[in-house]
Amino acid sequence: MKKPFRIGLIMLLFLMLILIRAFVQPYFYDPLLDYFKHDYLYTSIPELNFGAYFLNIFYRYFLNTIISLAIIYLVFNDVKALYFSIKFYVLAFAVLSLMLFILLKFNVTQNYLLTFYVRRFLIQPLFVFILLPAFYYQKLFEKENRK
Repeated sequence: MKKPFRIGLIMLLFLMLILIRAFVQPYFYDPLLDYFKHDYLYTSIPELNFGAYFLNIFYRYFLNTIISLAIIYLVFNDVKALYFSIKFYVLAFAVLSLMLFILLKFNVTQNYLLTFYVRRFLIQPLFVFILLPAFYYQKLFEKENRK
């Protein structure tokens, strides 16, 4: 694949991540969105339909993951990095969704910031911004060691 086309595709994928973030409100069930914008210091966490909420979290995480994996593959063109990223995303989803479920189920309101950040890692594509520099550094390190 030619470099200008790959760069254009990467930019399009980043635009897709932005669009998912921008048009979240009508398409995903997330009552915590308004809660963390306004009342999180004064009220308790709103009543949630856990099944619908976690299904929507999974759907959003899945969309962000597929786009992020495509970005990682297009940037590095490395199957090993892609496999590692897949394992990382699956493990991160399992750990973070379990943490979020426990925090919400037992209404841990004194740790509202922990709930906020765990939820943020699940619904926003933050891992791609962690993995891209990590793989780049690893690539530089391997190139330096080959000399």
